[in-house]
Amino acid sequence: MFQQRRAYWRNLDNAAKMFSAASSPKDTRVFRFYCVLKEKIDGSILKMALKQTIQKYPVFLSVMRKGLFWHYLEKSDLRPVVREEYKEPCSHLYIRDKKELLFEVTYYKNRINFEVFHALTDGTGATEFLRELVKNYLYLMHEKDGLENVILTEQDLTVKDQEEDGFGRYYNPDERGTRKKKNHAYQIRRESKEYEELQIGETTASVKELLEVSRKHGVSMSVFLTAAMICAIHEEQSKIQEKKPVILMVPVNLRKIFPSDSMLNFFSYIEPGYRFGEGKDSFDDVLEATKQYFEENLSKEKIAERMNNLIAYEKHKILKWAPLELKNRCIKMGAKLAEREVTAVLSNMSVVKMPPEYAKYIERFGVYTSTMRTELCVCSFGDTLSFAFTSRYDSTNIQRNFYRILKEQGIFVKKVEADYPKEAKPNYEGKKVFQIFNFCCIAAVVLCIMLNLVLTPDLHWWIFAVAGGFSMWLAFATGYLKRYNLLKNAMWQLLIVSIGSILWDIFTGWHRWSVDLVLPLVCLIVEILMELIARIQSHPPKEYMIYYVMASVYSMVLPLILMATGVILYRAFAVICVGLSFLFFIRLLLFRKKEFKEEIRNAENTIELKRHIAMDTEEYFKDIHNYLKEQKDIDKKLLDKANSIERFLSEIQRKYESIFKEK
Repeated sequence: MFQQRRAYWRNLDNAAKMFSAASSPKDTRVFRFYCVLKEKIDGSILKMALKQTIQKYPVFLSVMRKGLFWHYLEKSDLRPVVREEYKEPCSHLYIRDKKELLFEVTYYKNRINFEVFHALTDGTGATEFLRELVKNYLYLMHEKDGLENVILTEQDLTVKDQEEDGFGRYYNPDERGTRKKKNHAYQIRRESKEYEELQIGETTASVKELLEVSRKHGVSMSVFLTAAMICAIHEEQSKIQEKKPVILMVPVNLRKIFPSDSMLNFFSYIEPGYRFGEGKDSFDDVLEATKQYFEENLSKEKIAERMNNLIAYEKHKILKWAPLELKNRCIKMGAKLAEREVTAVLSNMSVVKMPPEYAKYIERFGVYTSTMRTELCVCSFGDTLSFAFTSRYDSTNIQRNFYRILKEQGIFVKKVEADYPKEAKPNYEGKKVFQIFNFCCIAAVVLCIMLNLVLTPDLHWWIFAVAGGFSMWLAFATGYLKRYNLLKNAMWQLLIVSIGSILWDIFTGWHRWSVDLVLPLVCLIVEILMELIARIQSHPPKEYMIYYVMASVYSMVLPLILMATGVILYRAFAVICVGLSFLFFIRLLLFRKKEFKEEIRNAENTIELKRHIAMDTEEYFKDIHNYLKEQKDIDKKLLDKANSIERFLSEIQRKYESIFKEK
């Protein structure tokens, strides 16, 4: 039996921290694993199969949240919804203002799609989930035909096993290797399509043919494909560009080296490459060099060194201490710099196995990922090897070169025609509207400045035009960026409008219209809008409760403070605002008592989280403090300051510890 108890929240693994920080609308860090059956998909049956699969792998029922130092995954009551394919493949799943699951199951004709944000799991975890999903679906469909239910994985596997952080388990700071300076790799330069849409090209080949050719050369399939990919890219290099090597990033499943049943990310990578233009540029030369690289770098010692080096960055005293937003920017910058060291990516998901009685219903499996560079994903099922090239470039030259090299070696490929619903295309209407609005704001400001200088040069009214244009742009831009969460959007608009109106009032002579009239009215309007949004979008109470409370408290406390201090002179609107906001708040306590208590319990969990953060913060600073104490020529004032900070952090930790015990 499976152990269903889960932690309310858990830290991200080493690889997930990079994906959560570096993801963007263009680089979604989402990959798709799919299965093509020999029959049309029944959506209702697939829904039942997904429900059974989630019961086995509840770790996937998580949402991403922001902490002080790192992102973390929170247990969620949300449940996935099976839909017919409706959007561009590998579209973003993690939206910072949207509390949603990090995976999605869709279908189209005879294809089952499983898309997942890379921070949740890696290729191995996705493979196990999809295998279980397909097995459950086929069993529900063909039970009447005598198909027996089978167990694909160990029956005693627990949720704790699934949630295991393999990186943390096997991290050994004493087995770190010396970081060598890397050369800048050759970068593929191609014209990108408008808005850089994801380009997908798929083919299939015979596993038997590829194995025979690989064995003939005395290499593994992975080595052969890596060498072919390097040579395919080289054909796009000019003589001058040959000064830089062609380097591939090849992910390595760490579970094959360090035993683990984790469903989280647990992989590393190697970087085989070749420098052309030195006289040995044949395919056999590249193949031999690639073979040698794999033999030298796939040992347990080398893989452990690379893994420990990556984890060491995470555990660095300064990096651990850095706030999340600063850390995200550093990670993004590091990812950009790391891109210079790699030309393309080759990801071999290896063999997907299914029981023979189920395999007869399956045509093939396939996989590809969203990427900003050229990437080749490979997986096999039976004798069918699936290739998928993805890129943001409007060119297929590398694909053409790669398949020609395979053909020259006796391996023939068959093109897979793209088959997606018409509506599964990227929608850039919102981005276009925002671009037009930005241009109109700039044009209006420039026009006002021109008219001011030409018609009334002695008056400087253009300043008000610029300020007004900026105010309007700020409100609209915030609305656009926070459009995925209208309740949070409303809260942001409340802050922007109230602060903005006060600033306008101050700089125009302070007539108090901002606090006497605008502030109370905006508070009431936002509270009413929140009520309408929650009802129209059918939000459950726990989704809108926090925003209701924030808006009500803001609308009560701020006008009360301003009235008490004599800032507000005309009190009628402020009194109405405070009174109605109080009634909003009381209504929550009386009619949403159960949900309010649940939010209190969630707040208690947040307190627990902050307790852990406080403990970590204290630990991080102790490391820094001890380091300072070890220094001989350290200023005494600095040490005194460090002592006071450590006492302060200890007090914070004790405070949260006390609150935690009380609750």
